[in-house]
Order: sequence, then structure tokens, then C-alpha cells
Amino acid sequence: MDGTVGQADQEIPILFLHEVERTYRQGEAALNILNGAELALWPGQSVALVAPSGAGKSTLLHVAGLLEHPDHGDVYIDGRSTAILPDHERTRIRRNEIGFVYQSHHLLPEFSALENVVLPQLIRGLGRREAKKRAIELLDYLGLHNRVDHRPAELSGGEQQRVAIARAVANAPRILLADEPTGNLDVKTADHVFAAFTQLVRASGLATIIATHNM
Repeated sequence: MDGTVGQADQEIPILFLHEVERTYRQGEAALNILNGAELALWPGQSVALVAPSGAGKSTLLHVAGLLEHPDHGDVYIDGRSTAILPDHERTRIRRNEIGFVYQSHHLLPEFSALENVVLPQLIRGLGRREAKKRAIELLDYLGLHNRVDHRPAELSGGEQQRVAIARAVANAPRILLADEPTGNLDVKTADHVFAAFTQLVRASGLATIIATHNM
């Protein structure tokens, strides 16, 4: 396969994994996690990866999000091969095109909810006023209008994860990768956060992959 997928006059997947293999070594043993994985994600489409823990869901998302290189195969973004892209270009794609939500929120503890959502926008180069405006809009949309000045330790688990969701979409990515986004929450809170998550995904028209062991 060459460096593009499809023809110029045809719609192509926004994200395409082709014959992806990923193996980790543990001492003398080789642990094959992905073996010829194929996945096509189209603009605006949501895909759920449902499998038990240890099945390779996180590894697939790491490869899809350009956090890891596959040992074999390729990841295409908009039909463009990423196999030989330099690290700075992979970083640019991750920063501008891909949002990540993890099981743990990974919020910066010394920053408020608002600051956690503003920061990635500033890193991208957005002006502070515009970044703050978008952050407030996202937090308000997720029901956190009265929690914007609270630090993560002052928020509930569900509130922390909603801040993490706002942060993930702050730079208006076209692809959202969510790895067990409600895995650390109790059932009631998880249902509430997942409803907010799916509502935001639909409203934003994001192409989304959600990894979970239970739907």
C-alpha cells in the first residue's frame, strides 16, 4: 500500500489502522497484543471496542493516537500514512487533531478546572481570552459552571472526569479516543458522565472510539 488510502473523489476514513501489529517483550518472552488489527473510523462515527481487560484495547488506542509506533502495519490520518512522519509532526497531529480521555483524569492538581481546560489551548497557540471563553462554554455545557475555579481535589470523581472530557475537546479535535472513560466511577456516576460524554460527542460531530469492558 502506498502513502494514501482511497481516491481523491471518494470519502476516506478519518482514521484507518491497517494490519497493525504490536508486541511487548517481558524478559525472554514476547507478548503479542495486536495481530493484524484493522479499523476504519469515518467522520462523525462512533465505535465501541468492547473486550475484557488485557485484550489490547488500550494498546490499540495508543497506536491509533500516535502515542506508540506499531511493530508492523500503518496508521493513516485522512488517508495519509503516519509510518515515516517525524516525531514533531506526530506531536502536531496529536495536539491538533486527536483528543484523549483516560480512565484516570490526569488533571493538573495545582490548576483549577478552568485552567486545566485553558492550558492545552494556550499550548496550541490560541489567545488567552478566546481559550478562556471556550473553556467556560465547555464546562458550562457539562454542568460545571459553578465549579470552574475549583481544583481537582475539590471536585467529585464524576466532576473530575467531566473536566477531563472538556479538556480533551478543548482544541476542537476531529478524533476522540476514550479509554474506559468511566471505569473508575460508581455505576450511577458513570451513567451520568457517560450521558454527558455522548451528548457532547454528538453535538461536536466527533469521530470517536470508546474502549470499554462493559456497555
